[in-house]
Amino acid sequence: MEISNDKNCSWINDLTNRSNIKTVEKKINIDWLIIGAGYTGLSAARKLGQIYPDQQIILVDAQLAGEGASGRNSGYLVDTTLNDGFVSNKELENYKKKSDIYELGIKAIKKFVREYQVDCDWNECGKFFASSKISDKKVLINFSNILSQLGYEHNLLNRDNLLKRLGTNFYNIALYTKGGILLHPGKLVKSMINVLPSNVQLYENSSLLNWTKTKDFISCNFKNGKINTKKIIFATNGFLKSLGIKQKYNFPITLTASMTRPLTDKEYKSIGEPKEWGVLPVRPMGATVRMTKNRRILIRNTAEVHNPFKMSKSNLEKRSIVQKIGIKKRFPQLPEDIIQSTWSGIVSRTRNSSQIFEKIDQNIFVAGCYNGSGIGVGTLFGEQIAIKASNETSDEIKIIEKRNKPTWLPPEPFLSLGIKTRLIYERIRARSEI
Repeated sequence: MEISNDKNCSWINDLTNRSNIKTVEKKINIDWLIIGAGYTGLSAARKLGQIYPDQQIILVDAQLAGEGASGRNSGYLVDTTLNDGFVSNKELENYKKKSDIYELGIKAIKKFVREYQVDCDWNECGKFFASSKISDKKVLINFSNILSQLGYEHNLLNRDNLLKRLGTNFYNIALYTKGGILLHPGKLVKSMINVLPSNVQLYENSSLLNWTKTKDFISCNFKNGKINTKKIIFATNGFLKSLGIKQKYNFPITLTASMTRPLTDKEYKSIGEPKEWGVLPVRPMGATVRMTKNRRILIRNTAEVHNPFKMSKSNLEKRSIVQKIGIKKRFPQLPEDIIQSTWSGIVSRTRNSSQIFEKIDQNIFVAGCYNGSGIGVGTLFGEQIAIKASNETSDEIKIIEKRNKPTWLPPEPFLSLGIKTRLIYERIRARSEI
């Protein structure tokens, strides 16, 4: 099935259009095939191109490279996360495993940015876990205890501090962590496309219809062509399930975000002229909000079980109304018509918030399910799954494989019913934070 993304993402529309787009239009035999050209697939292709400079590698995406979740996310490169099931000291060991992966992800991105001199609006300004509810202070104190034991620099802030830092009096309590990085996801992923090795062929707008394994080859059928490969890496993240990959361990969630036009000097002054900042919610279904480098406000406050292949214009408009309300809650002085664009994107989740990284057959490999932390972890996993597929190992792989493995999901229709019920429950709990 073909993916039909909206054309409204501000991050992507900031960039100049690419030319010379190639699609799969014939039968090809190849040694290496990578499905999915987001952070993971691009990083896997780059690494394979370095390991095997004399071999041809094909990278295929169902849409334009980088214009799926990689170019549509909120632009947080995280060192710590709150809403992933680790909220008590007894889970400290598991949280450490996950935070070690986040640290490796940040190192992978830093290395890439430095090596290729990438301009992606990099800002090591940290991030805020914030809430309007004073009662959430207990959650943040518990989280603070975990971060203290792991040596993360952080501090609790009250309403007055937050008003000065964020330009809004909406939030009453927050935990600030120093290690978070904000960036422009569209610029970052496009730079990965631009530096692909010469032995990597990129094909776009080419949906994988089906695939089969016969003896030592995998045959992949596309609308206008076919690729036979000796080894394949699946890096489709939110679309793994639709391709029959680890179906009992992952599921897609549709997120929607909106971004304003740049604030005028007068509007910017009315909110205190804050520096760039990023807020993550304390409650799972609360809003993610950013003030960008160029004075735009981004908000993401919807997560739902939805057809991952298409979001209609009317559905986007309905979600844009919810996001306008979220902005007005925080900045009532701003005008009603300030939202410039609204878009959707797909993330992949597992039941226990763990990631997928494994060899699932002799010549079939998969990496995905980043649970909303795909910039760093996706880049890291792409590089390392390429190493693993080359029958090699690394210190990074040893750390990745220490993580808790994804747990089994119940069958349909119980899975969708359970997810929808949980999302409704969390949305009710977080209704004041949307």
